[in-house]
Amino acid sequence: MTPPRKRQVRLIVSLTLAVLLASGLIYTSFSAASPALTPSQLLRQGRAGTDIQLTGTVVNHSVVDRANGAVDFELADRTGGGPAVEVDYSGSVPPTFEAGRELIVTGELKGRTFVAQPSSMVTKCPSKYSAAPSTT
Repeated sequence: MTPPRKRQVRLIVSLTLAVLLASGLIYTSFSAASPALTPSQLLRQGRAGTDIQLTGTVVNHSVVDRANGAVDFELADRTGGGPAVEVDYSGSVPPTFEAGRELIVTGELKGRTFVAQPSSMVTKCPSKYSAAPSTT
């Protein structure tokens, strides 16, 4: 085989391997993702026993600190409507966790209670932008 032909074969083999590796990485990334649901979607679909990301707003006056460092609270849709889901959470609680804050937790639904995985809580930062006051 001539040197230019060898280079061409090596290039084709290298590009084929690169495409296969990229395809495998993309497939693994998307297949490992947990679905993100709001509390009303979670209760409507009733996916017990599967890992789910639950996203919503902490309901006012629902946070209960337990003696073992765990926290119980209710999570409702961001829009404020719909049912709330009780969440059992253990693990590190972010300093920004409070009632009215939007957050995401990963876990599974057991009955009507969402049991979150330890240290899976992520709080969303409040927007630093607000609507301008109306001039009317």
